[in-house]
Amino acid sequence: MRVILTIVNLKLRKALLLEPPQLDLPDPPSSLQPCEWRLEVTQSTEPRLKAFWVSAFLVAVPVFAQAPLVRLFPWTSLLLSGIWLLGGWQLLRSPRLRFWGDLLIGFGWSWLAGSVYWGWFRWEPYVHLPIEAIALPAVALLLLRNRAQIGSFFYLGSLLGTVITDLYFYWVDLIPYWRQVMSVPPAEAGSVLHAALGQMQTLPGVSRAAVLLALLLALGILPMQSKRAIWWSFSGAILSTILVDSLFFAAAVLA
Repeated sequence: MRVILTIVNLKLRKALLLEPPQLDLPDPPSSLQPCEWRLEVTQSTEPRLKAFWVSAFLVAVPVFAQAPLVRLFPWTSLLLSGIWLLGGWQLLRSPRLRFWGDLLIGFGWSWLAGSVYWGWFRWEPYVHLPIEAIALPAVALLLLRNRAQIGSFFYLGSLLGTVITDLYFYWVDLIPYWRQVMSVPPAEAGSVLHAALGQMQTLPGVSRAAVLLALLLALGILPMQSKRAIWWSFSGAILSTILVDSLFFAAAVLA
């Protein structure tokens, strides 16, 4: 009997040495869970917010920088398009700078189209949209190859915003004023803008502006339901069109 007890005792000691006891610890305090959740949300939304705000900024840049440059030095503006595109491709190779290179490529396409139209064809509104869409084949090819997607969606959003703005010009019959503003001396542009403003402030002009504004808001807000940064870049480009159009409206009022 003593021998049996000794054997059992040895086996128990061996088991305790090889398999330490499992502690039944309680779950972490619930007060820590919101902090972890907030951290996860912050990390997941940061790329989308950055894509949105940078895209919105890049749509507004040509209004202040490219517009005066392309009138005075169209070839310089065209040369800058190549610099943006080449710089974007270089940045795209770096994992740390890939986001900026991606967006810079999309911005380069928009800058290229703006340089060509406003540099040499600004007197003819009917070719505005075809020239603005000049990069569509390249963008489609990039999307098929899953390359530069954020920049491509930025370009598409910017182009769609331009289409809706031009649609308003056709719908309210502002095309004749477009041609006049581009052909008269700057000192006489104010009277042309005031005449266009009078047509915009009619009931058809205001109601059609409201319809297209609602369309812009819908096209800009709905893609933000996605968790992908490409759609937030698209939304930023479209929604900033409202800001740019508002600036042109303010210029017409103050002219």
